[in-house]
Amino acid sequence: MAKNLVIVESPAKAKTIEGFLGSEYIVKSSFGHVRDLSKKGLGIDIEKDFLPLYEISSDKKKIVAELTKLSENADVIWLASDEDREGEAISWHLVEALNLPIEKTKRIVFNEITKTAILNAVKTPRGIDYNLVNAQQARRILDRLVGFELSPVLWKKVKPALSAGRVQSVAVRLIVDKEKSIKDFVPENYFKIIAVFQTQEEKPQSIKAEFSEKLKTKEEVIDLINTIKNGHFAVSAIETKPLSRMAPPPFTTSTLQQEASRKLGFSVTKTMTVAQQLYESGKITYMRTDSVHLSSLAIATTQKEIEDTFGKKYSSPRNHVTKSKGAQEAHEAIRPTYINRHAIEGDISQQKLYSLIWKRTIASQMSNALIESTDITINSDKTDKYFTANGEVILFDGFLKVYNESVDDDLQDAATTIKAKLAEGQALDMQSLEATEKTTHAPFRYSEASLVKKMEELGIGRPSTYAPTISTIQKRGYVEKTKASNKTRKFVVIKYKNEEISEGTGSEKEDAVSGKLAPTDIGTLVNTFLVLNFHDIMDYNFTANIEKQFDDIADGKIKWLEMINKFYSPFHTEVKKAESNNDKIRGERLLGVDPQSGKNVYVKLGRYGLMAQIGESQDEEKPRFTGMKKGQKLEDVTYAEVMELFKFPKNIGTYEDSDLVLGQGKYGPYIRHNSKFYSIPPSDDPLMLTPERAIEIIESKRKEDASKVIRHFTENADMQVLNGRFGPYISFEKANYKIPKTMKPEELSYADCLVIIEKAKAKKK
Repeated sequence: MAKNLVIVESPAKAKTIEGFLGSEYIVKSSFGHVRDLSKKGLGIDIEKDFLPLYEISSDKKKIVAELTKLSENADVIWLASDEDREGEAISWHLVEALNLPIEKTKRIVFNEITKTAILNAVKTPRGIDYNLVNAQQARRILDRLVGFELSPVLWKKVKPALSAGRVQSVAVRLIVDKEKSIKDFVPENYFKIIAVFQTQEEKPQSIKAEFSEKLKTKEEVIDLINTIKNGHFAVSAIETKPLSRMAPPPFTTSTLQQEASRKLGFSVTKTMTVAQQLYESGKITYMRTDSVHLSSLAIATTQKEIEDTFGKKYSSPRNHVTKSKGAQEAHEAIRPTYINRHAIEGDISQQKLYSLIWKRTIASQMSNALIESTDITINSDKTDKYFTANGEVILFDGFLKVYNESVDDDLQDAATTIKAKLAEGQALDMQSLEATEKTTHAPFRYSEASLVKKMEELGIGRPSTYAPTISTIQKRGYVEKTKASNKTRKFVVIKYKNEEISEGTGSEKEDAVSGKLAPTDIGTLVNTFLVLNFHDIMDYNFTANIEKQFDDIADGKIKWLEMINKFYSPFHTEVKKAESNNDKIRGERLLGVDPQSGKNVYVKLGRYGLMAQIGESQDEEKPRFTGMKKGQKLEDVTYAEVMELFKFPKNIGTYEDSDLVLGQGKYGPYIRHNSKFYSIPPSDDPLMLTPERAIEIIESKRKEDASKVIRHFTENADMQVLNGRFGPYISFEKANYKIPKTMKPEELSYADCLVIIEKAKAKKK
């Protein structure tokens, strides 16, 4: 038996560490937390100073038993979970669950999984940091109190089976508030005017310039053209100034999530999953950090790599300053463990993310980029307005040789390059002019990355909470990702060339951006209720202040019990007040009256989503219902749209001597043909569906179903071997059965299928 037992939280981490330690060490994984608050009731004894009632998770009892036995036979137990609050709490729970003796238990921490870091950690062990444990414990207790007391109020006042969370609910509010600002936005049309000028030389040079004013109407544009078309133009001013663009700092959790989203298209959850894989295999430093600090060794090795690869003029060693609100434990930034490793082996996601981290780390220690910015003003003798051209020329690329930081949608305004060499007073001829009708843009919805950025700015959450928060609000159905719109916007284009003015039209996709975060109807409804009844919980500053208090607990500045007590009393009062309030937030709108029956027409949130209703639920005659089209929202749907849907079911033709009937059910629109139902794809508008398109949908579904069938049997038509999402399986009497890997699906006999089914049933019993 090994003298030393090392316990980490993940098997991948255990495997990497095991390679660095000798035969006297055995490395085992606890697979995360082994204990959590009891699921029986609240799991906290409020009367006993918020005493947490912990229990060993049912799926961890076997692991705890194995680790207990190993620890009893070991001379030293090394707790090597991550060095943040969550990791510290895992180590403490292991001490408690395994009943580890203090005298032979040592806590070790490291920021990277390399041989040097592990051996240094073993040389400098410490005890459990109870300030970090208490900070994690306070967060867990407070979040349980909020969820446990808020959720029943939501069930009673809004809708059953809802849930609320301290950070998650505030994140939903950010998205709801953004959606409101988008809806309240009133767009305005204007014309963007670009003219092409040419120098009066033997070999003329061209330059594009924009008119200084955005004109509102096409009449104003035509008046401008007629005013200036015969005028004289000249360069009235040239302003050239040097700029120095600073190298970006190395990645924190937040900036990594933002850049991986913009450059690689990764969700924040995927970014953190891949980053954890890279960390646990020893390729990068710890991936949960809000620090941009690099160790002196990292700076020195990066400097050498830059000088060897690009030359000394590209090297500018520096340590960036952390500016994020409420920055937590003093970790390093996220960087490669070995900077001379430009690329790694692994799956494509790991390679891409590692490359991004490597480039950003290298760039952070490179020279600033030197840029020459030029602003040119062109005047006309016919108007006091003017044209401007702006451009940038890179004089020295510096860090741009390796890395160029991307920006959010609402910050994209790239400069152009001015190629023409001009002088003040130089005469120009206007060759052409084009005025394109534009529309002012509403605020952009949050992407996952820009939501993380906003949460970090406000101090809501910490590096370990961004990804789970964004994942949770989507899983709960409070927020969804938008799909690209198929709508197009037509606009006017006015051109002037060869002394002629022409007018035409253009078109572009309207809000074609997909993957943005928008609130669902239920998300908006829950947010409305929480904002009305729980002002503190939903206040951005209050939530940020709670995070600051967790930081103070971690620093030993305040006691966790003091913090929980101060929070709970006013919160509990708000809960009781909301419970006693008779008002109920109803997810419905009265749209009008049905002209045929004289009954009220409602749109409401039902069990299966948005639906419309004619009549009252308590009437003797049952009300009529119809499901709504996908993408329609409770607040936006109109009376006319609802009444169109009540025209279903309707016959649109015949096929194979059977009627083609369009219907609208609780799961969406469908075609009924010969007693079978065929779903209409979201890309089709059921109100515009032609018989020809209905037949296409039917035939496509038949073809898809036919490709699923591998075998069918004359002995019993209900027995089939089918191709499914996860491979071939047997379908029989409305149940599915796995096919053993040793058997070929296409060669199965009826008798083989019966044997497989009987074995499966026996195993289940």
